[in-house]
This record gives sequence, structure tokens and C-alpha cells, in this order.
Amino acid sequence: MSGEVKDKSAEIKALLIAEGGVDIDERILGRITTPASGPGAGLTSFFLRFDGHRVRLGIKHDSRLKASLDGDEIVIHDQEKEIVRGYLEDAIAHCPGQAFITVSEVCIFNCQFCPVPLLEGSVKDLSDVETKISRILNDPKLADKLKAISLTSGVEKSAQHEAERIAVIVHALREKYDLPIGVSVYPTQNSTKLLKEAGADEIKYNVETMDRQLFIKMCPGLSLDFILEALKDAVSVFGRNKVFSNILVGLGEDDSSIISGVHELIEMGVIPILRAVVEHPLRVETGMRRPSAERLLRLARKERELLDEFGLRADIAETMCAPCTGCDLIPHRDV
Repeated sequence: MSGEVKDKSAEIKALLIAEGGVDIDERILGRITTPASGPGAGLTSFFLRFDGHRVRLGIKHDSRLKASLDGDEIVIHDQEKEIVRGYLEDAIAHCPGQAFITVSEVCIFNCQFCPVPLLEGSVKDLSDVETKISRILNDPKLADKLKAISLTSGVEKSAQHEAERIAVIVHALREKYDLPIGVSVYPTQNSTKLLKEAGADEIKYNVETMDRQLFIKMCPGLSLDFILEALKDAVSVFGRNKVFSNILVGLGEDDSSIISGVHELIEMGVIPILRAVVEHPLRVETGMRRPSAERLLRLARKERELLDEFGLRADIAETMCAPCTGCDLIPHRDV
């Protein structure tokens, strides 16, 4: 793909992410998903593949973007103008290519951008996780597409209890499956060591925002300094290009705080995932605003520059969000 074409298709993806969803007749969709974790928990969506990009689109009937079926292609129009054609992708479990499983769909913390504490989610044990993976492997349409296992989790009782529980699950999965395993949890003093020894290949501890005042407001009771220390330790244990962290875009921060935060994480060997906030109906009081396409592109391109400067690659990740790319503009893949 030429640079000009890639830039244009990245602009289209940025527009789709910024809008957050499309108006579409659900009857024409195949496998739709309902995330159980993160800011988009509880909202239905589907995956579209176009020009080498993948995007997760919510079903949003008041969207300016209208989608319809033309043969086997999904066509998206913006105010009567066709902007992109693509193909539906099956979500194996939460996303294409991965068994991406939320272990605890509940959380004792009350981060203001996240609806999970307000939803009555379930808590899975090892048997539930193994059953879900077995169903994928026993489905001839999905088995060959499964490339990785990713586990994410809220906090059911305590962060330490959750880390220990996930470590037991990871150990059992490592014994049974020859697939990369990634884990995203809230860190504890020994979670990195626990999860590495259990057999995890990649790890993600989310800072959410690097703006310290916003962090205090949005993540009451949590410590940004503790998460940063955990990330630094994770790089020493898992290695460079194996440690990730979400930074939300649209909480009220400015670009300079995001760029300086991205720089700080990359300098310590962490790959940031810049995630557009979801204006969830259960969190309307937070004042979050979906970022514009132009802002998302500007920040993703700056992150790419910094990754290149420090010799990190976002496109060699095997688990979780970086290889999925559905919700984000991922450097080295999209830009």
C-alpha cells in the first residue's frame, strides 16, 4: 500500500473511531459483540475490515454515518457520500483472532469513565475460561483463526486476590495451549512476578491518564505512581515490546499532557495504547468528550515518532489490543 493510500485509509479509520459507531440494520450483521470490560462495556458492536485496517464500530442509530449492505460488502456513507467499503469480521471472543476473555466483569473500584462497577457482570473461574476456549477450538469456522489468548479483569475482591486468581488460570492455560497469553489487570506488589512465572507472555497495566489531577478525579483511591512503578518493573521482567498501557483520550486533558505521558512510558520501554473515551450512558456526568479524528491522528503519528526514536515496535505484539487494532489507531499498523 502506498504512503498516500495508507494515510487516506488511516484518516477514514480515525473518522470512524471518532464517530464511535454507525447507523446500521442489525439484521445484516453476523456475530456482534458486547464488551464486558472497559469504557465500552455493555455496548453492542461489530468489526469491519478495510484496506488493511480493522475497526470496531458501535451500533449507533443517531450517527451521522449510515451503513448498508452491498453484496457481501458493508458500505458506509457520510451525509450521502460513500467513504469506505469493507467486510465483516467474526469476533472469536470479544475480538477477531483472540480468545479475549474478561474474567471478572465486576470491579470494587469506581473509575469515573468505566461502567463496569455499575453493571451486574459475572465472575468466571478456570472452568468457565477453559470451556470458552474449547468451544472456539471445537468450532471449525473459528479454530484456525485463534492466534492468542488474552485475559482482562476487573477487581472482584481485591487487586491481590485478582492477580493470584488470574495467575492460576494462566498457569493452567499455559499447560494446555501452545498460544501466546496476554494479561491486563490492576497491578500489585508481586503481580508481575506471579503472572510471568505462571506463563504470561505480555502484560498490560493501564495508567488511564498521565494527567495527575485528572487521575485523582477519575480514579479515586488508586495511585498513578504505583502503576508507573509496576510498569517499570514489568519491562525488566517481561522485556521491551511486551508491556502495554492504555491512555484515554477525551477525559479533559490537553495534547501536551498526552504527548509527555506517551514519552515517559516509551522511554521506560512501555508501549502506550491511545484509546478514545466512550461516552457511556451510565457515565454521562463525567464530562468526557469523544476526540476528533484529527486529534486521534495527530497523537498516533506523534506516538509513532517516539516509538521509532526509542526503538520500540507496536506491530510485533501478539496479544490484547495492539494486534487487534479495533478500537485504536496503532502505530506501525495503522499509521
